[in-house]
Amino acid sequence: MLRGIFRTKNLDDILASAQEEGHALKRTLGPINITLLGIGAIIGAGIFATVGTAAAGDASRPGAGPSLMVSFVITAVVCAFTALCYAEMAAMVPISGSAYTYSYATLGELVAWIIGWDLMLEYAIGNVAVAISWANYFRSFMHDAFGINIPDWLATDFRTARKIPGLLENAPHIFGYPIVFNLLAFGIVALLTIVLVLGIKESAEFNAVMVGVKIIVLLFFIGALFYFVSPSKMESNWHPFQPMGWGGTLAGAAVVFFAYIGFDAVSTVAEETKNPARDLPIGIIASLVICTVFYVVVAAVFTGAMPYGELVKRLATEQAEPLTMALNHVAPQARWASAVVAFGSVVAHTAVLLVFQLGQPRIFFSMARDGLLPPVFAKVHPKFKTPHVTTILTGVIVGGFAAVMSIDEMVDLTNIGTLFAFVLVCVGIIILRYKEPNRKRPFRVPFGPWILPMLGAVSCVFLMYYLPPSSWWRFVAWLLLGLAVYLSYSYSKSEIGKKIGRSSITAPWLMLMALGSFLLAIGLLTIPHDAGLKDLIAQVRSGFAAAKQAFVGTIFIVAGIIASGVSAVVGLMQRNKTATD
Repeated sequence: MLRGIFRTKNLDDILASAQEEGHALKRTLGPINITLLGIGAIIGAGIFATVGTAAAGDASRPGAGPSLMVSFVITAVVCAFTALCYAEMAAMVPISGSAYTYSYATLGELVAWIIGWDLMLEYAIGNVAVAISWANYFRSFMHDAFGINIPDWLATDFRTARKIPGLLENAPHIFGYPIVFNLLAFGIVALLTIVLVLGIKESAEFNAVMVGVKIIVLLFFIGALFYFVSPSKMESNWHPFQPMGWGGTLAGAAVVFFAYIGFDAVSTVAEETKNPARDLPIGIIASLVICTVFYVVVAAVFTGAMPYGELVKRLATEQAEPLTMALNHVAPQARWASAVVAFGSVVAHTAVLLVFQLGQPRIFFSMARDGLLPPVFAKVHPKFKTPHVTTILTGVIVGGFAAVMSIDEMVDLTNIGTLFAFVLVCVGIIILRYKEPNRKRPFRVPFGPWILPMLGAVSCVFLMYYLPPSSWWRFVAWLLLGLAVYLSYSYSKSEIGKKIGRSSITAPWLMLMALGSFLLAIGLLTIPHDAGLKDLIAQVRSGFAAAKQAFVGTIFIVAGIIASGVSAVVGLMQRNKTATD
């Protein structure tokens, strides 16, 4: 019915496609550039924004408390397994597509499409959260350093604004509607998009400066807390070490995973690396080790300065800026110290935005070269040799969403999407070791093809288990939206499809199946995510007036199932007819 959806792409064909005229990128990066890009991507919103929630917990999960130090180590071990797998893949297949390209070579076209679509959660959607967090810290920095108060209506999304008393009433109105959007988040994304279009070397140099600044600021934060809080006081605040038991520690590990996202982003610049076989493994592993050391020390001084009982009392908005909160708690008179940390956070967030905004366009670029996205996405700027079309597109998408979206669910959605990608990369290592045992591997995952890759896959699934149920609903819905795009466009346009004789015009029954997938996704996004199946059925039975959200969502789901079922029957009938003819 669907021909060749699990057909893999030959590694030699993948490498050859990167050399085609007009599709080649400029190789300018060395091992130090790669390591700094990794640090630039890793140290950012995670350490500056998630440690508060991870330590304190929230309504949907327990907090880690002082055992946040252990949470960081657990997550680092999980990431280390995956980092080794990425290093082998990146050295063997030095192509821009990252996990998307690796999946195409090992698991087939449909899985590659799924992982490419899924990586949007890590890079594009993740960057929406980073941009919003950047805006929060920038406001704090301008207030603490210069006494400048940026209006709330220019730095808040509408959904969050409804929770802040008086904000909507005091915002400017047009035709009776309040004007509220996050101009700061949109502005920084727009600025970095311009930098990225200008060139990869310039972007890497800009990143190196920001990495130096944020490491200095983190060292300042550690030193400042040791100055204001004695080691004996910190030690007393570490009790109880696991206030919510291992459940809190593991939930904290799932949350702070966001702080490690980024080591894989360096694999997206493989085509712009001078010696990818050597430099990419060095950059991936070195950046992960360096960042883990920083994270554990920051977690130790943070939980030592902020007792668990005090931390859980703080508002969620304060926990979103945990490092400045900790400094204000131990030294409220030292506003200058908070300003320094806020400045460091602004720089750190900027570096993460830069690297992720660099990564996402290159995945789009690789997918377009394979025919899964429109060919315009595979264009390279004639002067700057960058994928300018996808860079600008990514900037528009991320900037637009950052201006109007809330940060609430972004982190969890990014985590589950990234963990899923990591699982497929780990599985891909095992498959390729047996499928192409003689292929040259400049770097190999130690201890054979099974032990570490399998540990990586299992541990990632383990962390996914500790994410909130709502993240799973949204993740499945996101994949269904991607499936709708694949069925309606990518299936008939892919380069592999052309080689095996697929029609270049999408069949009506495929369009109907794509519509069914789309309706299912809308339904899953609409229904209440905190309701079980029995609760959902009860709400629907109560009628439209009593449960509008559940009722509407269920209608979309039923319509999607019917459309998908009808299209599958029609597709089977057409296949049988073709076989008999």
